[in-house]
Amino acid sequence: MDRRTLLKLGALGAGAAILSGCRGRGDGESTPRGSYDGDPAPEALFAAPPMETVRIGFVGIGGMGSVHVRNLLDIEGVELTALCDVRPEHAERARDWVVEAGGPEPTLYTRGETDFIRMCEAEDLDLVYTATPWRWHVPVCVAAMEHGKHAATEVPAAYTMEDCWRLVETAENTARHCVMMENVNYGRWEMLVFHMVRRGLFGEILHGEGGYLHDLRGIKFADSGEGLWRREHSKTRNGNLYPTHGLGPIANCMDINRGDRFDYAVSMSGPSRGLQDFAREHFPEDAPERRETFVLGDVNVTLIKTALGRTIYVSHDTNLPRPYSRIHLVQGTQGIFQGYPERVYIEGRSEGHRWDAAEDYLEEVEHPLWREMAGVGEGRGHGSMDYLEDYRLIKCLREGLPTDMNVYDAAALSAVCAVSESSVSDRSRPVDFPDFTRGRWETWPQLGVVEA
Repeated sequence: MDRRTLLKLGALGAGAAILSGCRGRGDGESTPRGSYDGDPAPEALFAAPPMETVRIGFVGIGGMGSVHVRNLLDIEGVELTALCDVRPEHAERARDWVVEAGGPEPTLYTRGETDFIRMCEAEDLDLVYTATPWRWHVPVCVAAMEHGKHAATEVPAAYTMEDCWRLVETAENTARHCVMMENVNYGRWEMLVFHMVRRGLFGEILHGEGGYLHDLRGIKFADSGEGLWRREHSKTRNGNLYPTHGLGPIANCMDINRGDRFDYAVSMSGPSRGLQDFAREHFPEDAPERRETFVLGDVNVTLIKTALGRTIYVSHDTNLPRPYSRIHLVQGTQGIFQGYPERVYIEGRSEGHRWDAAEDYLEEVEHPLWREMAGVGEGRGHGSMDYLEDYRLIKCLREGLPTDMNVYDAAALSAVCAVSESSVSDRSRPVDFPDFTRGRWETWPQLGVVEA
């Protein structure tokens, strides 16, 4: 038997539905390529067999990668077995952290951009993380899954429709998890709102708003870190390049892929001015940065319609001067939460036409995970939300549970990149989202209110 057949048989033995699937054309549509080999409407989400120790290989140990590594060293049942980075000093620094924490010395892979392939081939791992530049997320995850490891990636998981489908099909064919590490899902206010939604305090959820509003001009023009690669995307792409932080918590509240799904979207971008102006103001006349041109509109707005008719507003604004915000609005038939600043209005409970401070609801409806683990991981990167997302992934793998986010969530949220770019390029005409679940969103169970 050829390798593809063996992979399919292995996945079937693990209890996964083997799907020959659909491959996206890159324009928001999808082309059927086959049919189900198994149950077209499984009753449960995929869960892998439990494991006592999660042996991890980590790829990309820069800013965010370092945060994950430090978190994982404090989580029970983790062994950092291999470390991979194009900069040897990054891998060596993380190796020292592992040894200082009392772990066995990990193997280093530093021979270039694709040395993660050698790591996946050589190492006996359970999970491969990637916190690399965006273009490497899919290659690392696919290499991991095709070599029998679960995969976890920073956001977005992918930014073309073809790659979204590639992640879904590889995860299905190999019976491996592919998790997008959306840390904002574990923010205190986001988890509070999710808990309030589950308690029915807002009634039926009808509308949500989220975004990534963050002045990144200095970071994009830096000569280190994300400045080495992130600015390049602004030269050739125009749409919502970074949708998942604002959209992830809204998707959870609306049961996306678990009772509802993204149906179609329209998107438009304004003029591109911010990066050009910044270069003129901060670089001398003969600097090459002043000759660069950009197509990314400084502000992009995308409107999503769900299959159940609900509406979502998602914005992207990273090239203009402004304070940070993710907007974070959830509105239902009985009330509303609005972030930045955090406030709540519930009909019949709040004073008429006046907001309540969200802090007033913490004692009553603080999310159990935050109540039990508040402050753990504080001071690292984005604080406790980063630690909690790492903690939950490891817990799910060790206990053989479905992960909080799965490959279908990674694909759906990341697909906003491709859908928005396609709509912007076509005078903001509607663009359909493919159904990565192939209909199973209608029967899959809701995301629960998890505890530590």
